[in-house]
Amino acid sequence: MKPNTLLDLLSDHRVHSGESLAKQLGVSRTAVWKQIRKAVAEGIEVTTIRGQGYQLVTELDLLDRQKIVDGLAKEYEDKIDVTVLKEVDSTNAEVARKLLAPGHGMPVVLADAQTEGRGRRGRSWSSPKGQNLYMSMGLTLRGGFEGLSGLSLVLGVAVVRALSRLGVQGAGLKWPNDLYAGGKKFGGILVEIQGELQEGQVQVIAGLGINVHMKEAIAVDQPWTSLLKHWPEQKWVRNDLATEVINGVAEALVHFEQEGFSVFRDEWQRYDIFLGQPLAAREGSLSGTGAGVDAGGNYQLETDGGLISVMAGDISLRVTA
Repeated sequence: MKPNTLLDLLSDHRVHSGESLAKQLGVSRTAVWKQIRKAVAEGIEVTTIRGQGYQLVTELDLLDRQKIVDGLAKEYEDKIDVTVLKEVDSTNAEVARKLLAPGHGMPVVLADAQTEGRGRRGRSWSSPKGQNLYMSMGLTLRGGFEGLSGLSLVLGVAVVRALSRLGVQGAGLKWPNDLYAGGKKFGGILVEIQGELQEGQVQVIAGLGINVHMKEAIAVDQPWTSLLKHWPEQKWVRNDLATEVINGVAEALVHFEQEGFSVFRDEWQRYDIFLGQPLAAREGSLSGTGAGVDAGGNYQLETDGGLISVMAGDISLRVTA
């Protein structure tokens, strides 16, 4: 039995007998019962009504490849290869595997659950099943490694634009790759170079995690929020969010390849949650006031000795007050 096949049948929130479910799935009633128990253990509420059957209580938001593909802009629909999985070790790892045997178009992988999701510096990324958006894209960019300067910041801008098109105002960016709202993190971007430079092109895997429906989190060591928690008035549909993000990233990459980070710099500054804040390095004694990013996407600190640019790979910044 596929992990979410049973949930698909229960998603109308009506009462379904164990016998009818077993018949539709081609399994035994015991197998249905075991799958119900598994869903409940994963935090999905299913009521057992004695003598009648099972009824789904939790509101589901299942990923649907066809709905995502149908929403792609016409200029990108033949250039993007979308894969939707129920579960994967990590969407970044799956894209890496796909890049070893290139298909047609830019590989984009989404999953309902990750077992080994990662954030910056190898930190684990909380990936509860069916609640958030876990997505990775395999990007092939011209111009070599030097042309990647500012890429993660451009992706952040693309995501904020996508959220804006869905009616969200007030999303911010924390340098170099986090999405914030109300002082709390709701998403992150992880960019990994894949392989070596070939024929003037470099392959990059861009992973994106966005907390969508999540209300509780285990073992998260920083203030966090989700789209539902911060913008509860919105009706959040992961398929719609995925489509907007994919379209936004594809559009942004066209301009990034043609003109570099410079055309995104001013817009990124508008979302900068560090701007004007007293900052200090997590490692070392560097401190100053947030002054936005330079032309290469490095963060600038206004110090007693003037402007100092900080590279993402060298240091992490935090607000000190």
